[in-house]
Amino acid sequence: MSGAITRGVIFVHSAPRALCPHIEWAAGTVLDGRVSLEWTEQPAAPGLFRAEYSWAGPVGTGARLASALRGWTHLRYEITEDPAPGVDGGRWSHTPELGIFHAQTDAHGNVVVPEDRIRAALEFAADPARMRHEMNLALGQAWDDELEPFRYAGAGAPVRWLHRVG
Repeated sequence: MSGAITRGVIFVHSAPRALCPHIEWAAGTVLDGRVSLEWTEQPAAPGLFRAEYSWAGPVGTGARLASALRGWTHLRYEITEDPAPGVDGGRWSHTPELGIFHAQTDAHGNVVVPEDRIRAALEFAADPARMRHEMNLALGQAWDDELEPFRYAGAGAPVRWLHRVG
């Protein structure tokens, strides 16, 4: 790996069992190594499975992971990429109904809405309801609304503590 290194997390919120090994293979291809996820049942969607995986790689890995998983329509996932020196972070959210959403994030994981997007919302918003709609689009509110039950369902999932050695 050359260039700036960053970290992130793959949150697979729901996937059919048959898709699980393909997700591991796709992530491993992007991360240039074997990826083995700990799959647990997704309480919010019986018959589907969930997993989380922390990764490290060059800046842009989050986008490559999102692209690698994008073609599977029965998959709900989020990928985060932490900011690196001189580079914003990112979050990619995907649902079968909505497709994919990308947003820049700050050092705390908050969505950052670029100035041009705000100016466009102001230009198109003739009333407060329209402005709210435009801001919800910019923030990816529909994706958050759809993924929230799957996020909470994972609250009882096993926790793996990572310890830095050395």
